[in-house]
Amino acid sequence: MKSAILLSLVASASAFAPAPTNSRASVAVQESKADLEALAADLNPIVKFYDPLNLAEAEFWGTTNEETIGFLRHAEIKHGRVAMFAFVGYIVHANGIKFPWAMQMDGTPFPTGTNPPELWDQIGDSAKWQIFSLIGFLEFWSELSTPNHKHYMKGGKPGDYPDFESGPDGIPHPIPFNFYDPFKLSKNKSEESKAKGLKVEINNGRLAQLGIFGFLCEQTIPGSVPLLSKIVEPYSGEVMAPFSENVLGMPFGM
Repeated sequence: MKSAILLSLVASASAFAPAPTNSRASVAVQESKADLEALAADLNPIVKFYDPLNLAEAEFWGTTNEETIGFLRHAEIKHGRVAMFAFVGYIVHANGIKFPWAMQMDGTPFPTGTNPPELWDQIGDSAKWQIFSLIGFLEFWSELSTPNHKHYMKGGKPGDYPDFESGPDGIPHPIPFNFYDPFKLSKNKSEESKAKGLKVEINNGRLAQLGIFGFLCEQTIPGSVPLLSKIVEPYSGEVMAPFSENVLGMPFGM
């Protein structure tokens, strides 16, 4: 669960950037603040466009405003997806659900209990490094810009993940699935259906971000989320520390 939270914080993000409305097959265009305002009304007719930090007018790292908007939109989409995984994972662990086989090759079983942060703490650092190594590769692959896949800050589609295809723009792999739509469930969907699905995804992602941090806030600051006071278990550890010790060999929390 913590690894999911850490991944959601890897890139800077705006919780106010709207979701992409273009389907994977459509031609991507760089958007302006006016496009965000129009889409925000569709995503949330009550709040509409809300950007108190004026991030939609920023130009990060000397880039153009359109490139910055591409960055913000991609960041929010990614954070929303990770938050949805984290939220579901939290509920699964909180209900004591785990795989029926051993956690490690030496037969070490999965830890028991129903407190998700404590369960993460009981996993060895070697296993955590494997998780973060995979996350690192996925991050690297998502940043590729090739003739067949434009970067989201260079006219590509925010939230689009490049396929694991063989050839000059891909990598050989034995599994006949891609990260995006591995079972090709969206192949025959209409453009309207895809656009609606993307709007639903971004709204669900926003809700999941509030949900997962609501759980963690109530666990570490009892009473901060009264509605969860009788639901989640207290946790005295450091929710933002993924490892038992940091790279300098000093225990986290010292």
